[in-house]
Amino acid sequence: MKRILITGGAGFVGSHLCERLLKEGNEVICMDNYFTGSKKNIEHLMDHHYFELVRHDVTQPYMIEVDEIYNMACPASPVHYQYNPIKTIKTSVMGAINMLGLAKRVKAKILQASTSEVYGDPAVHPQPESYWGNVNPIGLRSCYDEGKRCAETLFMDYHLQNEVAIKIIRIFNTYGPNMNPNDGRVVSNFIVQALKGEDITMFGDGSQTRSFQYVDDLVEGTIRMMNSRDGFTGPVNIGNPVEFTMMELASKVIELTNSSSKIINMPLPQDDPLQRKPVIDLAKKELSGWEPKIHLEEGLIKTISYFDNLLKAEQ
Repeated sequence: MKRILITGGAGFVGSHLCERLLKEGNEVICMDNYFTGSKKNIEHLMDHHYFELVRHDVTQPYMIEVDEIYNMACPASPVHYQYNPIKTIKTSVMGAINMLGLAKRVKAKILQASTSEVYGDPAVHPQPESYWGNVNPIGLRSCYDEGKRCAETLFMDYHLQNEVAIKIIRIFNTYGPNMNPNDGRVVSNFIVQALKGEDITMFGDGSQTRSFQYVDDLVEGTIRMMNSRDGFTGPVNIGNPVEFTMMELASKVIELTNSSSKIINMPLPQDDPLQRKPVIDLAKKELSGWEPKIHLEEGLIKTISYFDNLLKAEQ
């Protein structure tokens, strides 16, 4: 049994990680300040003998004895991370400093949940880990993009200077149950609008692409990265290399929900990437052959069911 701290543990991805690590027989401490996380995501774990919930903001120091730290804390959708951009960059940078300091003191292994946003609006397609990115340092998305880039720098410097055992993953677009219905991400937006019979808001002409991975595939890759060989720090892309246009996604959601929603076009937000697709050769090589298993339609059916039940419960 390992004692594991998960920051942002009540969030979309963090809650799935808590559940999986408990099932594997670990003691899990879930830390969250509930800015975007929700107790509803982890309430079914509350009676578990080896689950502990701590209300704490990662920008403040925290003392605990643990074996591993998954640093997942940070709002990840533009709606939320642009709401308070200074708080967002503090979460990435000060949160990394605090958790790295903790890992250094207690000699814990620590994983950073970085993002494909470190590649910005990429001039290289698809994106390998060796690509340095094309990021606007003063744009609307900079608080998130540059915060995550700085966190990667801090992780690598703590590793090189203080020999902290680190792992860095770059998460590409992920969807699934426990997403916040109001978080502004494209999959949740399209599904909620379709289920309500509202117009589906398409930013731009719908030709921009994303690669969508179901949350279970991400959790599997994340845990494999934490358990990967000593000395392999990453960063490593964790994403699905199958690429879809936004128009294809919207059409698939309308089809699966049997919705009468119409698609309406809106202006493309500033610095919104036009293409996003991971190269996952490194993940396949280093993470015991990891690759996504759940196809888009299968994952969308599960996610639509989750949101359908959520919306019915709110009526």
